[in-house]
Amino acid sequence: MRSGFVAIVGRPNVGKSTLLNAILGEKIAITTEKPQTTRNTIRGIYTDLNAEDGGVQIIFIDTPGIHKPKNKLGNFMTEAALGTFNEVDVILYLVDEELERSPQDRYISGLLEDTDTPRILVINKVDELDPEKFRRIYDEYGSTGIFQRMIGISALKNTRVDELLDTVSGFMAEGPMYFPEDQVSEEPMRFIASEIIREKVLLYMQDEVPHGVAVEIEAFEEEDDLVRISAVIYCEKKSHKGMIIGKGGRKLKGIGKSAREEMEAFLGTKVFLETWVKVRENWRDSDFALSQFGYGRQK
Repeated sequence: MRSGFVAIVGRPNVGKSTLLNAILGEKIAITTEKPQTTRNTIRGIYTDLNAEDGGVQIIFIDTPGIHKPKNKLGNFMTEAALGTFNEVDVILYLVDEELERSPQDRYISGLLEDTDTPRILVINKVDELDPEKFRRIYDEYGSTGIFQRMIGISALKNTRVDELLDTVSGFMAEGPMYFPEDQVSEEPMRFIASEIIREKVLLYMQDEVPHGVAVEIEAFEEEDDLVRISAVIYCEKKSHKGMIIGKGGRKLKGIGKSAREEMEAFLGTKVFLETWVKVRENWRDSDFALSQFGYGRQK
């Protein structure tokens, strides 16, 4: 048996969570077109016991996009990503742009150069790149000499993801099986429920509102054939509260209905979901609020 831990890193909105979901064949990380959707590190468990050498189990860690923080929440997110560099067996670094055109990628590449952890460059969204641009990206990053492997994929289209898995598996050393074969995540259901709700807010809302939203699960009760969930959606301004609720409560009802349907599909049972909206001004710069919402300081 071989096993190990792999961090998926990169700047915001490059497709890290989409890749994790593609690897697992199941959605455990929320995805939207908005940057900074992922706020916590999320662990997904890939297990293949059919390999000729006894099987492999890889724990993939989806990380927040590395960016220049504008508040304490941003600091938490960036620290969460950078904290994985020397704690995993392999780093998957996702890019979709030329190195010379992305200051963020130049910054991240410099940080990667200072770590001894094996690094695999993953050029994502190849379905959207013309061959000349792909070659420029490949050559620019190849010239840095800091990557042990380089591969182009499309996480969204599931193109060459199997090949990437084979490449990563080759870096895994002999080790224990950390989780049962059928487990794909170690995240608690309360966390997944809160993330599903936050995803729907991101999808339903525009402009600055979604990034000032946090979701707290106040109650999660499992019955024989029903799960009862009470959740509070926090925002930073009174005007945002009205926007989330919408005229006649229609916006909030839409968010709740969409979240409930996805929860039912994930849990395989009926869900009764209640949602409220409250204002917590400037919570993204409050240590107490960040801790309350699960964004405490990294250990």
